[in-house]
Amino acid sequence: MKENCNQNCSSCGEDCAERKEQKTDFSEKPHEMSSIKKVIGIVSGKGGVGKSLVTSMLAVTMNRRGYHTAILDADVTGPSIPKAFGIKEKAAGNEFGLFPVRSKTGIDIMSINLLLENDTDPVVWRGPLIAGMVKQFWTDVIWNDVDFMFIDMPPGTGDVPLTVFQSMAVDGIIVVTSPQELVSMIVSKAVKMAEMMDVPIIGLVENMSYFRCPDNGKDYKIFGDSHIEEIAEKHNLKVLAKLPIDPKISAACDKGMIELFDGDWLEPVAKILEEGLEEGKK
Repeated sequence: MKENCNQNCSSCGEDCAERKEQKTDFSEKPHEMSSIKKVIGIVSGKGGVGKSLVTSMLAVTMNRRGYHTAILDADVTGPSIPKAFGIKEKAAGNEFGLFPVRSKTGIDIMSINLLLENDTDPVVWRGPLIAGMVKQFWTDVIWNDVDFMFIDMPPGTGDVPLTVFQSMAVDGIIVVTSPQELVSMIVSKAVKMAEMMDVPIIGLVENMSYFRCPDNGKDYKIFGDSHIEEIAEKHNLKVLAKLPIDPKISAACDKGMIELFDGDWLEPVAKILEEGLEEGKK
């Protein structure tokens, strides 16, 4: 240590034994009028695996169990949550902040498509601007008495997931995957990012796991054998659920009626989330 050391390690280039690493705190508080108990991020290593579908179904599942749920749609360039819930109205606000739009069954939703004049208008923004918008969904939107907030994140490990992990109080993430072997490698990237950011990983959900033939009741693995067990074992994680390929679910999303989906595939996940909420109250 130099004699004239001012203890300001962040502005010093000396490599001394007494050097103190300064960690920058990027965390942001939600709106002062918000009340959010648990925040769960839904992530995937790549697109097209059904992350938004799982987000929607989890919100509906917890809503059916009597909890007030919300969805923060962080997939700014590819928002699909409002479509799945059949929401056509736009978000409103006042001098205090923005208000999410409430679905038919009472799920609060905020998405860029609820702010655009036309749903088909593209969001042609660079990464930092997109990340800033997602942060505003956390700081400027008034989330009233939410038990579970689910954040539908864009695929990959770029600006938005990094912003969410650093600035929002995420209690845990659920990683969505599909059976293809290629996806296994990409899922590992998402898992390792969460580990690097010290974000708890609740477990894995495999979508498009199988197709159950209505004629003979047999299950067919359309995308080949699953590799989710290998990924789970490698990272010491739980396989929370396996969702089938079901045309009825796709039809429900297309018609904006995801709240009416019929199936109990995510009940095991719901129980884990419920237990986590109860533990938080102790």
